[in-house]
Amino acid sequence: MGPRWAPLVAAFAADRRVTAGKLMSSFGLKVNGKIFAMCVRGDFVCKLPNARGEKLVAAGLGRPFEPRPGRMKEWVALSGSGEQWLGLAREACRFVSPSRK
Repeated sequence: MGPRWAPLVAAFAADRRVTAGKLMSSFGLKVNGKIFAMCVRGDFVCKLPNARGEKLVAAGLGRPFEPRPGRMKEWVALSGSGEQWLGLAREACRFVSPSRK
């Protein structure tokens, strides 16, 4: 885990549903066992509704994350300093959480 991830991990530390740790070759966050954010080759990758991800891509802030085309829908990758990461991680956590309805 790099220093840019420390604030994310700290922000979710009080939420007992969220775990942090190694995910295959990446570091990530899970809620109730479902991945919602991860660090892949230095990029912040999160799962968001299609419309939200498309807005981020259209604004030039992110790009679709598809290491295997057609296999990972609703994932977006963002480079940069991480200033937006916490808000997006919270959105992603709500999105994948079973209690989001």
